[in-house]
Amino acid sequence: MAAPKSQFTCNACGATSARWLGKCPACGAWNSLEETVLNPAQGIIGKNRLSGQHQSLAGASEVATLADIKAEDVARTPTGIGELDRVLGGGIVDGGVTLIGGDPGIGKSTLLLQALDALQLQGLHTLYVTGEESAAQVALRSRRLGLDGSQVRVLAEIQLEKILGTLQAEKPQVAVIDSIQTVYSDALSSAPGSVAQVRECAAHLTRFAKASGTAVVLVGHVTKDGQLAGPRVLEHIVDTVLYFEGDTHSAYRLIRAFKNRFGAVNEMGVFAMTEKGLKGVSNPSAIFLSTHGEPVPGSCVLVTLEGSRPLLVEIQALVDGAGPSPRRLSVGLERDRLAMLLAVLHRHGGVASGDQDVFVNAVGGVRISEPAADLAVLLAITSSLRGKALPKGFFAFGEVGLAGEVRPAPRGQERLKEAAKLGFSVAIVPKANAPKKPGKDFEGLTIHAVERVEQAMELVRGLQ
Repeated sequence: MAAPKSQFTCNACGATSARWLGKCPACGAWNSLEETVLNPAQGIIGKNRLSGQHQSLAGASEVATLADIKAEDVARTPTGIGELDRVLGGGIVDGGVTLIGGDPGIGKSTLLLQALDALQLQGLHTLYVTGEESAAQVALRSRRLGLDGSQVRVLAEIQLEKILGTLQAEKPQVAVIDSIQTVYSDALSSAPGSVAQVRECAAHLTRFAKASGTAVVLVGHVTKDGQLAGPRVLEHIVDTVLYFEGDTHSAYRLIRAFKNRFGAVNEMGVFAMTEKGLKGVSNPSAIFLSTHGEPVPGSCVLVTLEGSRPLLVEIQALVDGAGPSPRRLSVGLERDRLAMLLAVLHRHGGVASGDQDVFVNAVGGVRISEPAADLAVLLAITSSLRGKALPKGFFAFGEVGLAGEVRPAPRGQERLKEAAKLGFSVAIVPKANAPKKPGKDFEGLTIHAVERVEQAMELVRGLQ
């Protein structure tokens, strides 16, 4: 009898190799190749199987001209949780597959159980498949959340074939699989959570969702690097990828969309963890603003955009004497961009910090990636270096170029309106973002428009 053949699969990107290698040739990850034994049955499946959504579409229709195809908007079902609906693009899509990842204990199961209960109250048939807890433990969590009398159906199972059989029998409109790393198929000999099992089980569940119209939500664990455990191919199979972020020691959680075939990918939802579960935060700006009694040096408020919503975030900077090798550290902002801004500040603003340690932090644990934060970062650093606080009610935004110019930020009028609504009174913004006519939305707000970094520095000196 011939010995069973095996191949090695990368748990980071899903690439395969005939022999073990220390470094994946596809993605460059080290020690990521895992051995998978191939049996004859698996070989036939692998040869004839189409992945997930592609098999559901194969042979479904004939070739048609794009202009003749009738375009229809996808139907959405709101979950009843506003912040979750915002990230999903308005609600759950029939036949859509959503993957939600996050650290253990961050609140994934809690949020999904709340969402299923809200959906069943709307008359939808829901099913919660748990592979990490027993049905009694899920029931205990529902009692803690105050979901007494919930009609959500619960199945404690980890075998894929039994889960698919139950899904076909129950015919739920929304199903949650918690988690995909615990599910295994009898067709594969590898252990649950391996690359082959995760990919195969996700493909079968995606195929079922596309064929039946059931909205399926998969829960995934993350690695130490914050990436979804298992192959990155899993992210290509599903329609939507959400990430749960936040410190388990904090009461606030952030959920972001990194992929969404039915909506925007730059939206962010904010939740507060309470005794009754996760509650949406209606005014997220209050989280990211520190409550200083009086203005302090090194603090500048920024109006940033997270998807379609403007947020006010406090940028804090600390400039201190350094040793032989000054450090540049940033939390929530790109470190390379911080080094670039310090060079611009020295060259065009006349403020030298080459012999100083510079630390920059975005309050509240939010990550800021847009360049509109440049001007606020420069003003916070200057304020800390000189030991003078910016005026009370002050904020700024704008991109800073290497030539010292201050470039406009997108949707500047919405940023100004949000800050004025929250009671801010003084602003330094790019000239192109300054409103042409003073309106009711900007009452009580003094706006200073600048074109260069030098102008911003002179204005700040006059205001301090």
